[in-house]
Amino acid sequence: MRRSILLLAITAAVILAVTQFAPAQDWLGGGTVVAPPSTQGTLGIPVHTYLYVVIPEGGPQPDLPSGENPYSLGCIYGVVKKTAGCPITGGVVPTGGKNAIAVVEYGSTSTLQNDVKVFDTTFGLAKANVTEICATGGSCPSNDGSGWDLETMLDVEYAHAMAPQAKIYVAEFSNDPLGDGAETDGAKAVATAGGGEVSNSWGYNGGESWCGSGNCELQYDKYFAYSGVVFFASAGDSGANPQYPSVSPNVVSAGGTTIIRSNGKYQTQHGWSGSGGGLSAYEPRPSYQNVIKGIVGSHRGTPDISSDADYPGSPVAVYSSTYCGGWCTVGGTSVASPTLAGITNAEGDFLTSTKAEQTKLYKEYGNATQYKNLFLDVTVGNNGKPCTKGWDYCTGIGAPKTPKGE
Repeated sequence: MRRSILLLAITAAVILAVTQFAPAQDWLGGGTVVAPPSTQGTLGIPVHTYLYVVIPEGGPQPDLPSGENPYSLGCIYGVVKKTAGCPITGGVVPTGGKNAIAVVEYGSTSTLQNDVKVFDTTFGLAKANVTEICATGGSCPSNDGSGWDLETMLDVEYAHAMAPQAKIYVAEFSNDPLGDGAETDGAKAVATAGGGEVSNSWGYNGGESWCGSGNCELQYDKYFAYSGVVFFASAGDSGANPQYPSVSPNVVSAGGTTIIRSNGKYQTQHGWSGSGGGLSAYEPRPSYQNVIKGIVGSHRGTPDISSDADYPGSPVAVYSSTYCGGWCTVGGTSVASPTLAGITNAEGDFLTSTKAEQTKLYKEYGNATQYKNLFLDVTVGNNGKPCTKGWDYCTGIGAPKTPKGE
């Protein structure tokens, strides 16, 4: 079957695929590549994501695809009681979480409430409590059909999937996530709800050159510091190439893995070739990374921790009526950021800051027994830098086995 492929460059590290009934390994094909304009931010820097959209002949289909989902990810990452093989079809439904998680997005999706309702009903999740906040007041522009609508549904559905009892806030911007105040508004809402997480599945285009020469990006780190809130950011989809805000010491940098299955049963995870990571040229090594100073030297290393992100190997199922006309399969570290934010919420610690969360994370990494019990050390894979024993530029410390490690 012939398929058309569209490459859309618009916001963070996300890769998307719409399928009919084909398995993940059968989606790629020839087609036309288009690149619409980037969304310009008030900081004067485009905000980007890379969307690879594979549409079957006859257009998008409403049928549920065979991607990873709340059942399988909840099992793999220990959010629910583990069952043999962590199957994609059926399983234990996540039920935890509390307080709040915010996701930061461009614009407003008109079908947001209905789409997440379909997602919840399909997987038997508790009804999502989703509130939109437009940072510039009034109504933010529609993002229907832009790709940001699909990004929004991905972020809402998978933050909610891992922590169904947490309130979800969609902090929307019109021009730029930082300049408009969406990052701060999302953090404020989370803190008011008792604390939690903010997930950012976007990044400024150009790696660390986005801000110009020198260390000018350091002045923006303040946007990712709010009492009672832990910030997450996608590490990117361009391999070992650090991007902002992933390199900020005030965020947990979310890298990507590939879920390996045999006869449908979960085996392990490998490093995803597209997973972002690398050494910041400007951000100094935060104190919580002193345990890996022999690797990173005097600068901030990314990612910190990883979860499923691979396209086309192990994408996730997302429901988006405005972009996909139904179900899509989605990959990229845009999956990892909200997933890890939800896993962290499900643990229930609600630490006072990202620094406190990272200090705990790297302390557990530095304890051999805790590291073995709480995390999967991903040693197979390469994103331009090899996955190795212990922390590396491909998957950080690895992937969580249980929320107790988050």
